[in-house]
Amino acid sequence: MAVLSKIRQRSLLLILVIGFCLLAFIIGDIVNSGGFGGVSRNVGTVNGTDIPVQDFLQKVNDVEKRQQGITATQASNAVWEQEVDKILFDERLEKSGIRVGKDHVIGLYSQDPQVSQNPQFMNALGKFDKGKFNEFLVNMKTTNPAQYEMIERNRPLVESAAKKQLYITMLKAGVVTTETEGKAKYKEESDKVNFDYVFVSYATINDDQVKVSDAEITDYMKKNEKKYKAEASRDVEFVMIENKPSPADETEMKSQIDALLAPRVVYNEDTKTNDTLPGFRETANVEEFVNSNSDIKFDTTFVAKKDLPLEHAEQIYNLAPGQVYGPYIDNGYYKLTKMMKKKSGASAKASHILIAYKGAMRAAPTVTRTKEEAKAKADDLLKQINANPGSFAQLVSTNTDDPGSQNTGGEYDNIMPGQMAKGYNDFVFNNPVGKTGVVETEFGYHVMKLTGLNEAIQVATIAQRIEPSEATSDAVFTKATKMEMDAEDKPFADLAKEVGAPVTPANKLLANDENVPGIGNQRAIVKWAFAGDTKAGDVKKFDIPQGHVIVRLKNINDKGLLSLEEAKVSVMPILRNKKKAEMIKQKMAGTTLEAVSQKSGSTVATASDVTFAAPLVPNVGPEPKVVGKAFSLAAGKTSDLIEGTAGVFMIRTKGVVKAADLPNYSSYVTRINAQNRGSVPSRVAMALKNKAEIEDNRAEFN
Repeated sequence: MAVLSKIRQRSLLLILVIGFCLLAFIIGDIVNSGGFGGVSRNVGTVNGTDIPVQDFLQKVNDVEKRQQGITATQASNAVWEQEVDKILFDERLEKSGIRVGKDHVIGLYSQDPQVSQNPQFMNALGKFDKGKFNEFLVNMKTTNPAQYEMIERNRPLVESAAKKQLYITMLKAGVVTTETEGKAKYKEESDKVNFDYVFVSYATINDDQVKVSDAEITDYMKKNEKKYKAEASRDVEFVMIENKPSPADETEMKSQIDALLAPRVVYNEDTKTNDTLPGFRETANVEEFVNSNSDIKFDTTFVAKKDLPLEHAEQIYNLAPGQVYGPYIDNGYYKLTKMMKKKSGASAKASHILIAYKGAMRAAPTVTRTKEEAKAKADDLLKQINANPGSFAQLVSTNTDDPGSQNTGGEYDNIMPGQMAKGYNDFVFNNPVGKTGVVETEFGYHVMKLTGLNEAIQVATIAQRIEPSEATSDAVFTKATKMEMDAEDKPFADLAKEVGAPVTPANKLLANDENVPGIGNQRAIVKWAFAGDTKAGDVKKFDIPQGHVIVRLKNINDKGLLSLEEAKVSVMPILRNKKKAEMIKQKMAGTTLEAVSQKSGSTVATASDVTFAAPLVPNVGPEPKVVGKAFSLAAGKTSDLIEGTAGVFMIRTKGVVKAADLPNYSSYVTRINAQNRGSVPSRVAMALKNKAEIEDNRAEFN
């Protein structure tokens, strides 16, 4: 009883303690799930399906590993499009009941040239072998577990892609073009209309005579909301202050590299005496000297004259062994170059005609000739070339199966030893210039002509990058920091004039962009511009590889309609021309072309043989509304005034010349069908996205 009494006495305290614990639990869960302004646990949501952060970031990491050089933002955006596409199509695929098996998945892998053209997966006929590829995947589990795990993670995506491919194929099969549509297209392109017209250009009225208000622009966009809707964006402007070497820095660097030519005295700690070390001209160990004094290491490669710095190639190429040229400036470096060796026949120039055969390495699917037929054709071409050497280039254009040299007359220049397939390589480096012949490689038969052997040289180059001194960098940093601080009180444009740099705009930055026009990949700038605490007018300095950039946020454009500044570029001309049209119509009084011509001061002109497919009015430009009206009028009939693209027209149709009917319109049907079916994937994807409810939180994680 005593215990129960104490519990009753302390019941209020217990209730408060329990209530506090429950509240802490609830708040913790809200914070962890992204509530109260925290970071979302999902990168986004598509039609109620979440894209979890952890899975998304793993896929981004996989893309970065597979595609060397891709940035994190590029990888993130690619994965996002892939995930949205997968969710939208999976909904359709589930309803359609499409299923795929192992063969479909492997078939999708085989569409990648890196897989289908890999000799490891080819059979004796040179064709992709599904069995070999499947065996490779099975063995990978033990030979390369990390890669196998990556493939397994991506398997659902590949299966989804295979289903999507089947789905798109079925949709394409449902796209049909009728004979009537083919005939209509033929008529559009072949029927011709002749008409007389009077034209008064909108340009005859100055823009400052017509006023278009902001309210009118906004009302027009609201009436055409789909056309003028826009994502949230930011407009910034920036001033770049480059951290580049001063003239004094360049002079100092030149004196330093100059000093490498002459012997120098150094103190020897071991002997306690001064030693005289040879300079670049006299040193016996050139490789060690270069590697000790150059930002670019010694290279033993022999190079052709055309591969030397253009402005200095002649002087370097003509050096005698042991001679030094420089110092000279090339590509941001001060350089000294010493001639080491010269070698004749180091590279070659040759022309060839490749005759591939079915089963040869990388032979196009359209190649059906046998190996024997290919050899016979190559031999025949060689006879033609030997009989008429000047015909080589012409024979290349009509016979070669090598797209890489089809437009160069079959020629490859600066061929290095070992660069080409063995038979090709042996021919060019074991024959005199002018030699012709047929050689066989894994790619087929090559009709060859050796057109040149080039001398190459080996040089040793000391290259020191021309960089700003510490004092210069400090001065540039101080200038940029001062501008950032002064921007709180002074106009941005005035500060730009003080530092002697232009103000550059960068408009319509989207939340997931990383490229800032004029600066490059600077994701940090975009994130700052979209940060919740960044306001219009704020200024911030960013350090970039070129130096420093001071950025000012000009405008915050919320999701919805285009900003007025953007709309003035595209919408204002439309509204202005509508008002000009009303003013021009008052001048074009009359019911005949002659009367309108006299009133407006414009002459009566003629348009001949104009088609509906190419509705070009002479000396005016495209006018589809005008040409459409001309086709619809009977001969001799005059139109009312027409508001065209470039001005106001009145027309009188002279007559329509109808093209003769064709026996059939199969070529037009085929063309339209190909166009319509080719656009199916993009049109379906766009339709699904337009209908979907998509929440995009990528900006929180990029």
